Amino acid sequence: MKTLLYACFICLIALIACSQNKPTTENATNTNAVTSDVPKAWKFGVALWTFHTFNFSEALAKVDSAGVQFVEPNTFHKTGPELKDSLILQLSPAGLTKLRTLLDQKKLTVGSVYIVGDSTVSSWQKQFEIAKQLGATFVTAEPPLNMWDSVDSLAGVYHLKVAIHEHWKGVSRYWHPDSVLAAIKGHPNFGACADLGHWPKSGINPLEAVKKLEGHIIGVHLKDIAAFNDPKLQDVPVGTGVVDFPAIFRELKKQQFKGYIYIERDAEDKPSNLPSVIQTVKYYTQQVQQVQ
Repeated sequence: MKTLLYACFICLIALIACSQNKPTTENATNTNAVTSDVPKAWKFGVALWTFHTFNFSEALAKVDSAGVQFVEPNTFHKTGPELKDSLILQLSPAGLTKLRTLLDQKKLTVGSVYIVGDSTVSSWQKQFEIAKQLGATFVTAEPPLNMWDSVDSLAGVYHLKVAIHEHWKGVSRYWHPDSVLAAIKGHPNFGACADLGHWPKSGINPLEAVKKLEGHIIGVHLKDIAAFNDPKLQDVPVGTGVVDFPAIFRELKKQQFKGYIYIERDAEDKPSNLPSVIQTVKYYTQQVQQVQ
C-alpha cells in the first residue's frame, strides 16, 4: 500500500512540473501578439527640418496635412512673425508656451528636439530646457567628444535621452556606427538616431549599420539616397533610392524597436516637400503593414 501511494505521489509531482513548464496556448498567443504588434508601437512623424524654409507655424500646417502625429522640431527653426521671427533657441519660456499652444491646436506631439549645443555646458543646458518644455522624451544631437560626460550628465538631470545623429563622412565625427557606439560606451543616457539616408553617402550599408546598433536606436530619420559613396548627393523620396526599407523595417521589428521614425528631407522640392512627405506616408504605411 505504501509503495502504491508513493508511486501516485511521484506521478502527481511529475504532472504538476509538466503543467508549469509547458507554455499555455494563451501565453504563446500573447508572445506572438507582442512580436507582431511591434511595428504598431512605432511613433511615426516628420522632422521639421523637412520644412525649414517655412516658419514654425507654416511647417506645422504642412505636417498636419500629411496626417501624422509626431514631430521633431529643431532649435534653429524660425518661429514666425508672431514671435518676431526668432529662432526657437532664442525664445523665452513664454514664447515656448506659445509654441506648445500651436502644437496642441494641431494635435501634434513633440517626440524629440534636434539641438545644436556649442562648447559650453550652459548652451546645452538651455537647449535641454527647451526640449523639456516642448514635451520631448529625447534630444537628437552630436555632442563634442570633450563634452560626452557633461552632456550625458545633463541628460540624466533632465530625464532625456540623447540620440546621437550622424551626418556623412567629412561632416560629422559620427558618420560611422562605430563612432556612435564609442560615444554610447559608459554613457547610459546616450543612444543612436539612425539616419538611413546619410549612411550610404559614406559608403555604409544602412541595414548593416542598424544591425550593428541593435539595442541602442532611439529614433530613425527616414531618408533615401540615389547612390552610394557620393557625399554631394541630396536625398530622394523614400522608396526611390538605394535604401532597402523593407529589410530595415524587418530588422527593427526583430530588434523590438519601439521608438520614433521621422520622415526627413534635406532636398527642397518646389513649392514644398509636402507632396513627397505624403508619398512617404503612403509608402511607409504599405511597407509596415507587410511587416506585421
